[in-house]
Formats: sequence, C-alpha cells, structure tokens
Amino acid sequence: MKSWLWLAAGIVLAWPVSGVESLRNECGNKGSSCALSKGTVAYSFDRRRGGIRSGQYISKFVVRHPAFRGGGGSGLSSWTLPGWTAYNKALDNTPLMTKALTSLVGWAIGDLLAQLFLSKGPFDAKRFINLALFGLTYFGPAGHYFYNFLDAQIPGTNSRIVAIKILVDQLIWTPFFLAIFFAYVGVTKGNSLAMVQRKLERDLFAACQASWRVWPLVHAVNYKFISTKHRLIFVNSMQVAFNIFLSIIGFRQ
Repeated sequence: MKSWLWLAAGIVLAWPVSGVESLRNECGNKGSSCALSKGTVAYSFDRRRGGIRSGQYISKFVVRHPAFRGGGGSGLSSWTLPGWTAYNKALDNTPLMTKALTSLVGWAIGDLLAQLFLSKGPFDAKRFINLALFGLTYFGPAGHYFYNFLDAQIPGTNSRIVAIKILVDQLIWTPFFLAIFFAYVGVTKGNSLAMVQRKLERDLFAACQASWRVWPLVHAVNYKFISTKHRLIFVNSMQVAFNIFLSIIGFRQ
C-alpha cells in the first residue's frame, strides 16, 4: 500500500511536465500566446521568439489555479514554475550533464530518505555519496542514451508503441540496470566478485519483480505523454521512492 502512495505522490509532483508537453502540442500552431484549461487548472504559454518548434522548451510556464486567486475570487494571478525555464535551457545546451545532475539529486534524495526514516544506526555518509555518484555517473548518462535510442528506434505514442516500449524497458533495460546497480554497490563496499555474484543470484530477480509491479504504470504515462528530453526528470521524480527500496536492498547483508 505504501508503494502506491509513493507512486501517487510522484505522479502529482511530476504531472506538470506532462501538462507542458501536452499543451505545447495543442498550442503550437496558435498565436503569440496560448492558454488552455484542464479541469480546474489552466496553463498559459508565451512563445519564444521565432515560435515553438518540436522538442523546444516553452519560455514561460504559468499555472493558474483557484489557490492563487486574489482575495476577491475574481481573475487569476500567475505563478511561474521556479527554475523551469533555466532547467529547459540546460537540457537544450548540455543535455547529458543536466540529466546526470538530475539523477544525482534523485538518488541522493532517495538514499537520504531511506537512511533517515527506514534504516537503523547512524547516517552512512559513504553510502550516501556512493549512491549519489551512481546517479551522476551511470543512471543519468545511461538513461539519456537509452531513452534517446528507444524513441528513435520506436517512434510514436499510440497504445501499441507504448506497450512495446514498456516491454523493452522492463525486460531488457531493467535487469541490466539492476545488475549494474548491485555490482556497483558491491564494488564500492569492497566485496569480492564471488560476493557480488551471490548478491545478484539472491536479490536481482526480487528487485526485478518489484520493478514490474510498479514501473509499467509509470512508463505508461512516461511513454505516452512525456517528451524524450523530459523523460529522465519524470523518471527521477518517480525513482525517488524506488531508490529508497534499492538503497535498502542494495546494502542488505
């Protein structure tokens, strides 16, 4: 039950990304600005000079919601999502480094939460640093190339394409990623190759099963609504909860 609560929270936090992409497509052929309502939330966009092109970031993202209305309840005030424009510029200019740093933050937060609320004993700074470095050096760069390759080889967002991408993700990427993760944790702990092998034999399939219970639903949203360049920030926002699980099982004796 707790895993589904984490999943719901992650979707709520990451949902504006999919909103940006969906509305960008619908606003792309309109005038210098565009506003479109989704339920009680409206999104407003201003074009960049020269217009919005496919895969290009939106220069201004404004959320209009009753919570931000003035005291009189008439009209809507605007709120710019902090850092969103700068983050998209970084994705355009230095995508690999930006995604690596995004993953560093995601993995650091996941282990921090695991150690603060679930693990017993004093805070393990070495473990924290090693997992943050795993996000920086492997998960971010590997995710960047994997999602770019997958979207290039299997373009589209219809139900059949999304299902194929989920199968590739869960049956090929996930076991490989988890094997690398357990090997990395073992090496940074100073374990022998024999110990790493025993760890893989004991925990790899269990970790895959945990992934298969949660990630297909997440990736149904990911591959349907999220653009290629935003996939990793969406995945990392969801990954925080799964990283808590991985940081625990990865360092289990």
